[in-house]
Amino acid sequence: MTSVFAYCWVFLLVLSILFYKFVLRVFFGMVIVPEDKIGLVTKKFVLFGADKSLPDGRIIATKGEAGFQAQTLAPGLYWMKWIWQYSIDMTPFTIIPEGKIGLVLSKDGKEIPTGRILARKVDSDNFQDATAFLNNGGQKGRQTAFITTGSYRINTFLFEIVIVDQIKIFENMVGIATALDGEPIPIGQIAGKFVDGHNNFQDFDAFLGQGGNRGLQPQVMLAGSYYINSWAVQIEQIPMTDVPIGYVGVVISYIGEDGQDLTGEHFKHGNIVSKGQRGVWMEPLGPGKYALNKYTTKLEPVPTTNLVLNWADARSESHNLDHNLSTITVRSKDGFPFNLDVSQIIHVPANEAPKVIARFGSMTNLVSQVLEPTIGNYFRNSAQESDVISFLSTRKERQESAKNHIKVVLDEYNVNAVDTLIGDIVPPDSLMKTLTDRKIAEEEQKTYQTQKMAQEQRQGMEKETAIADMQKEIVRASQSVEIAQRTADATVKKAEGDATSLKLNVNAEAEATKMRAQAEAEATKARAGAQAEATKLNASAEAEKISKTGLAEAEKIMAIGKSTAEAYQLQVSAMGGDNFTKYKITEEIAKGNIKVIPDVLISGTNGSEGGISGLLGMKLMEMMDAKSDTKEESKKK
Repeated sequence: MTSVFAYCWVFLLVLSILFYKFVLRVFFGMVIVPEDKIGLVTKKFVLFGADKSLPDGRIIATKGEAGFQAQTLAPGLYWMKWIWQYSIDMTPFTIIPEGKIGLVLSKDGKEIPTGRILARKVDSDNFQDATAFLNNGGQKGRQTAFITTGSYRINTFLFEIVIVDQIKIFENMVGIATALDGEPIPIGQIAGKFVDGHNNFQDFDAFLGQGGNRGLQPQVMLAGSYYINSWAVQIEQIPMTDVPIGYVGVVISYIGEDGQDLTGEHFKHGNIVSKGQRGVWMEPLGPGKYALNKYTTKLEPVPTTNLVLNWADARSESHNLDHNLSTITVRSKDGFPFNLDVSQIIHVPANEAPKVIARFGSMTNLVSQVLEPTIGNYFRNSAQESDVISFLSTRKERQESAKNHIKVVLDEYNVNAVDTLIGDIVPPDSLMKTLTDRKIAEEEQKTYQTQKMAQEQRQGMEKETAIADMQKEIVRASQSVEIAQRTADATVKKAEGDATSLKLNVNAEAEATKMRAQAEAEATKARAGAQAEATKLNASAEAEKISKTGLAEAEKIMAIGKSTAEAYQLQVSAMGGDNFTKYKITEEIAKGNIKVIPDVLISGTNGSEGGISGLLGMKLMEMMDAKSDTKEESKKK
């Protein structure tokens, strides 16, 4: 028996070693919570001295009641947590990663007041002390508070953690906030009042504590990362409002207090108020980027550079304000419809931009309500005062008149009219053909007149050319006359010289013959005297004959030259020096068969005289040709 008993103790010792945790848990209530866990305690029943059940509506025990216990077991060693009375669930820590937040939903606590959807924050060590949470009045439901990045000992019997992303507002973007809880928005407003001290809605309890309103918020959020409770605030990202260079931005605010009008009594087209008040702000925004809430404010861009608007079907500027403008169709006084394109240049001063927006609401309305009817009606009225031809011919004057008229009109609307320009004017096709035909006829008449002047100039040039060509012949004839006169003088001189020479030769020959005869007579004294005498007589007779012949020839030549010279002198005396020269020139021209009058008929400036002159010229040419032919025939003979 002893040995059996000993074996039993050994067996129990071995079992105790192997199952010591179970033994300790059963007999001593030992619980070991690992370092990365927490123990969630469920109390199965109450032994002595405490209420055995939880109050109505509660699921978490804070005073030792049976049920889920608010108190959790942190990592460590615990006793008297007997397995037959307590159930211990080991659960890991609640870990919130980087860039995340943990939204908390409480399953127990007080009821949330009517009209609210979120439970207010209470001191509970970031929801790690469930007992403090419940004892401090924590409310069940979604909590305004949340936990950020880290590890937490959260009693998941009481709290449910929902991990969500941080809110990130990107560069050049604006966050528009809408609160899901808070006081109702005041009557007459579309957004809640502006409250401060809530750190961009990251401390929603502070927002509620200052009376923040639920709904659209006037405050916007700039680029960055934010811990936002998405159960409390919704964030919409929109691009920043850009006012480009060459523009100003007129702000229209839909929220704020009703401000006092700053324009005075003379401006009766809307209220212009100070910044932050409801209405059109007096001070426009210059070029740049602005964080505006598009739901509470509206920005109307107004160009401050010269703005061109085109009334033309085929042309529109990049600003697109003239997209709906078209070519103006007008009707003239004589009933012809025609089209014309018009361009209007305007300028809105920066300090006048709020008045323009307060009056019209937008630049598009300015164009459609003022510029379009003003310019269209002006040109329609102007066209009805004249016919199409007059309208076309007085385009410059009408453009200047339109500029002055439109300037006066636009000055009343705080807009400067820089210039008015008339573009293409398109008359009816039928009228255009008539104008074209008339213009062509006028141009042809000018062409004919120019051609006539050119022909007259060409005739004058031909005449001057002919005279210049004849001048050479006249000079040549004059030179020929002078040469002939000199030749005649030379001939006379030569004849005189030849006569004298012949006479001298005859005398010399006679003397020589005489001397030869005498020599021969002396040499031939022996000859017969009769023969010598006869030879002498013959020589004397021959010498006498030669002498008389030479003398007669010389006298003949002298007589001819003298008679010719006397005839010239008589002709000069009878005709005059100039006329005789012209006569000799004409005679030489006839001898040389030179054409004095060209074959082409040259008419004068006077029609009748030109014809007679032409006929006389032709007759003179025929006479000269006939005379020339006669001389040629005589030469051949």
